[in-house]
Amino acid sequence: MRRVCVYCGSRPGLRPAYAEAARQLAVSLAEAGVGIVTGGGHVGLMGVVADAALEAGGDVYGVIPQALVDREVGHTGLTDLYVVQSMHERKALMAELADAFVALPGGLGTLEEIAEALTWVQLGIHAKPCALLDVEGYYAPLARFLDHTVEEGFVLEDRRAAILVEPTPEALLARLLGTPPVMPPLGG
Repeated sequence: MRRVCVYCGSRPGLRPAYAEAARQLAVSLAEAGVGIVTGGGHVGLMGVVADAALEAGGDVYGVIPQALVDREVGHTGLTDLYVVQSMHERKALMAELADAFVALPGGLGTLEEIAEALTWVQLGIHAKPCALLDVEGYYAPLARFLDHTVEEGFVLEDRRAAILVEPTPEALLARLLGTPPVMPPLGG
């Protein structure tokens, strides 16, 4: 695994545990020689991830729309910063650059990004691992919802099982770096 895309909040959230988990994940990835793909900002958890990985000697690749660069939120110290024209281009390039996807705590943008990555797995657009870092139970309601989609017949059980959910960066990386590829798409 060369690079992991880390989706996370452009705000730090209210709990210090969120930033600490972001730091731990970033440092662990850097120490494992795995690069990080981010949204390219220097703010919130996104900035924490980038700064921690860089300080640990890791590579960080940011992808940011020009409109956000214009608002001065682009991280200027990254290994590489790709400036694109739209959020759609941003997500497509982030997916192309990454070998796996991890969602840290975040808001609607984070949810939308990981949901798209999961949907692309189900549709067979890619077969890259997807994971939720469930810091202090942050993603427990989403995990329950995903279980509910299985119970109601909208998602197959093996597809739900392919979504990694772990409470700590260490547990998540142990599974992520040792995880076989996700299930192939249905109906080939």
